[in-house]
Amino acid sequence: MRRREFAKIATIGALGAVAAPAVARAQTKFNWKMTSFYGPNAAFYSTGPGSAKDLISRIEAMSNGRIKIQFYGAGELIPAAEGFDAVSSGTIEMNYANSYFWTGKSFAAQYFTAVPFGLNFQGFNGWYYDGGGAQLWREVYDRFNLVPILCGNTGVQMTGWFRKEIKSVDDFKGVKMRIPGLAGRVYRELGVDARLIAPGEIFPSLERGVIDAAEFVGPYLDRQLGLHKVAKYYYTTGWHEMATASELIVHKAAWNKLPADLKAIVENACAACNVISEAWCQKNNAEAMEDLVKNHGTIAQPLPDDVVKALRAATDQILAEAVAKDPVTKKVHSSYMAYKSKYDAWADLSETVYHTKIRKV
Repeated sequence: MRRREFAKIATIGALGAVAAPAVARAQTKFNWKMTSFYGPNAAFYSTGPGSAKDLISRIEAMSNGRIKIQFYGAGELIPAAEGFDAVSSGTIEMNYANSYFWTGKSFAAQYFTAVPFGLNFQGFNGWYYDGGGAQLWREVYDRFNLVPILCGNTGVQMTGWFRKEIKSVDDFKGVKMRIPGLAGRVYRELGVDARLIAPGEIFPSLERGVIDAAEFVGPYLDRQLGLHKVAKYYYTTGWHEMATASELIVHKAAWNKLPADLKAIVENACAACNVISEAWCQKNNAEAMEDLVKNHGTIAQPLPDDVVKALRAATDQILAEAVAKDPVTKKVHSSYMAYKSKYDAWADLSETVYHTKIRKV
């Protein structure tokens, strides 16, 4: 009897020794900082359904307070454009932005926000979640000590606002335009003076004539900036950003300290915000576009076909040059375009047929 009791006690003690570290890890709390490329009250990006602050709330609720995150909008802790380096160095744990702001670090980063004439929202999600996109993104960012996670999407954006009507490629020459990312490089090939201007400076720059045209997001957020008050030509559908993804980047060492359940919570909260944010845009953009056209005299129309062809040709040339120079970009580009080819074939048989034929019957 004494031997059995001793064995039982020894077994319980051994199990307790194994369980103790696991219990301790499960109870560990993490207090992190998140910075952002966008202002503290920026609609969609910082506030509202699917925004950075919504993401934080979801992570805290799902983790039962085991992860608490302090949010800092652009300029509150660091300048907007320094989030990548701050997280890379471990100065802060997280940053919210769009990957195409970091193309100076790696051209391949562009593909994880939007590529001109690229995938739409459904297609990008397919590539990211099931087509190898998420793994490639982590591979690209790994040398910067970063873990990237898709956490939002505006859906299709708009080409932008112009003071003068665009009738041909020649009308682009000399136009000063606020436009970020790869699209800016494409426009430069057509004679546009492309500039990167912070969101808060777009309206005053357009109003004062510092720029002649501007692209931001879509009807709701563009109307909020007041762009319709200083430019009346609003060109549709955005060839440059068919789906514009938001990213959460986490310092790699900080990420590795999280137990598996908390990593899963962060990833699932990001997935929820990805879907919820795009849904928010669909609803609000539909209402805002109707208002802009009916009540504010906005002239909404597509770019002329010859202009779109010129933009596509310039895009193809720039991407080809980037692929030839960088094996990392080549790897990402090959994966992205191979997926897009299959997705486009399916979309032509489903979405395109519906919108061009069935819906009009």
